[in-house]
Amino acid sequence: MRILIALGGNAMTGTDGSATPRAQRAAISRAMECVAEVVTRGHEVVLTHGNGPQVGNLLVKNELAAAVVPPVPLDWCGAQTQGTIGFTILDTLEKSLSDKGVQRPVAAIVTRTLVAADDPGFVRPTKPIGRFLPYAEAKVLIDHGQTWEDRGEKGWRRVVASPDPVEVLETHTLLTLLGAGYVVVAAGGGGIPCVRDESGAVHGVEAVIDKDLTAALLAGAVGADVLVIATDVDHAVVGFGTPGARPLGAVTVEEVETYAADGEFASGSMGPKVEAALRFARAGGTSVITSLARIADAIDALDAVGIEVGTVIIASRIVASAFLRAPTAEPTQTLATSPPQRPPATAGSALRSADASSPDEPHER
Repeated sequence: MRILIALGGNAMTGTDGSATPRAQRAAISRAMECVAEVVTRGHEVVLTHGNGPQVGNLLVKNELAAAVVPPVPLDWCGAQTQGTIGFTILDTLEKSLSDKGVQRPVAAIVTRTLVAADDPGFVRPTKPIGRFLPYAEAKVLIDHGQTWEDRGEKGWRRVVASPDPVEVLETHTLLTLLGAGYVVVAAGGGGIPCVRDESGAVHGVEAVIDKDLTAALLAGAVGADVLVIATDVDHAVVGFGTPGARPLGAVTVEEVETYAADGEFASGSMGPKVEAALRFARAGGTSVITSLARIADAIDALDAVGIEVGTVIIASRIVASAFLRAPTAEPTQTLATSPPQRPPATAGSALRSADASSPDEPHER
């Protein structure tokens, strides 16, 4: 099967949140052992990743040096982190594959994601990023053209646009590499945000794109059979924090939409992941949300009888019921009869909020 795996930015840092180069390399190495296991089991793999903690570090450097050198814009921050995380993934994934006796080439692509220039998010930026600062320090950055808001006793905080992804511009390059047998790393941090001007030229913009929504878009564009969103829990949960809490196994789009409408998935953590999984499943794909350590087993379970690993979101109850009882000889007739079409890029979602996945906060981006 062709699998798109979306890793959170926190999978790229130490278990204690440390983002030193040594801690990041160790964390990425552990993550790549899990990805290598999926490749070893015979699947084509496209890998996306978050970059929240890494961009957060760059923003602090911007703040500290703003009086000396101009701040680096967010699109540049995204490009820089795609490079540093990408080459570290190359090194560690190649080693993990070699340790398993598998020789597969790996490539990382600097990837741009097109957004609409008239996306409502650009009119009034609302997504907070970075640290709280006193006004005197924030003013230096405001004078450089950034938008900051007074957040009361905590101080001032930067706000930026968070537009919906429309197209991953390097999709053709990615497909060429896949066809040549590569494991491909692309669209890190949701992709470098870009718009197309009236002349047709593309240029970067100051924005943050949700990496899971880009993963859903890219999964459809490359004809993936399964979108796997790797997080730090084994399942999405309804009734979280209550005595009636229960993990979700195989569920339909309609069921998950009902749970979401009831506010079951927090906007700053599971909400954006569920929305991305829904977008891909609505288009006919199979979406899985589970922990990084279980991604290979979750994919294998899709071909098993009556075995569930993680939360699996499928288009309809008929398909979901067949998924739980289907004979192993014909799994693809139930789950992937044809490559899914590209999920529609709808504007906004009730599952997303201004505080979702800010780089300096504990949830993933």
